[in-house]
Amino acid sequence: MAFRKKEECKRPPAWLTSFSDLMSLLLTFFILIYAMSSLDIAQLEKFISYFQPERKFYLKKTSILEPINPPPKEVALKIKRRIQKVLPPWAFQIVVTSDFVKLRLFDKIFFEDGTYRLTPKARKTLEEIVEVLKKLPENVQIRVEGHVSEIVEIKDPYVRDRWELSLRRATEVVRFLQGLGVDPGRMAAAGYGDTRPLYTWRQPILMERNNRVEIYISLNRRRE
Repeated sequence: MAFRKKEECKRPPAWLTSFSDLMSLLLTFFILIYAMSSLDIAQLEKFISYFQPERKFYLKKTSILEPINPPPKEVALKIKRRIQKVLPPWAFQIVVTSDFVKLRLFDKIFFEDGTYRLTPKARKTLEEIVEVLKKLPENVQIRVEGHVSEIVEIKDPYVRDRWELSLRRATEVVRFLQGLGVDPGRMAAAGYGDTRPLYTWRQPILMERNNRVEIYISLNRRRE
């Protein structure tokens, strides 16, 4: 008696072969479309962000428009009105150009004789003008320059020469303004000793006025 060998697996129906070929073709078609397409990174990141924990974003302050600096004459007038409350007319000068305002403060009333220490009147003067300085736009730079006369007598044992005295005087003003709230990042100090006198005549009164501190307020509106 002969036994017919049992088939291990049944043959699939004929339609299934055609169906699998169709699926392979469709898969190839979609892969081809994907390869030819461009990936939208922004949309992808947005999609991925839905599955990520919430993050805190801190926006950096930016300014689209540059701040408009006030006219130099306007700044000079504000300073003059305030400084006149404290100093007599001969104790200061204000120079105005189209780009800057320069305030000259003379030695006799501003520093203790032969030193870089501010007088009480000098402190009161700086307290008056600091309100004007703090209200200026952030791009305005302030430079304090120290100058001494060749006839000055240095009375501070820790100051070696006129260069150092002039620089210390400028630095003392900058530190005082910083203590009153002016941003130190927009200030600078320089000392020129007796190399840049206002007056070169050998007249004692004029030579004495070469001892001064100048506060230079740059209001140049041109982009550097």
